[in-house]
Amino acid sequence: MRSLLITLSSLALLAACASTPEPKAEMKPAVKAEAKAEEPKKVPQCYSGDAGRFFNVGEKAIVSGVEVNCVATADGKNGQWMGVKHGK
Repeated sequence: MRSLLITLSSLALLAACASTPEPKAEMKPAVKAEAKAEEPKKVPQCYSGDAGRFFNVGEKAIVSGVEVNCVATADGKNGQWMGVKHGK
């Protein structure tokens, strides 16, 4: 009895997935273009566990008792903590 119920359930699921229409090809690029226009640009950030928050590139913080600066990585996609250089 249980195997009959499982078989019927899987057949119903298969039929439901097979009957879902595929979106038209010409509609897909328009939807993606709208989604890209709405996305805000990601700003590189560094996370501080001491403060419990993210800092934007250029901000200074004290992490584990050391003064550090959040700088962008070479690719510009992320941020990393670097020690602050003090003038002589």
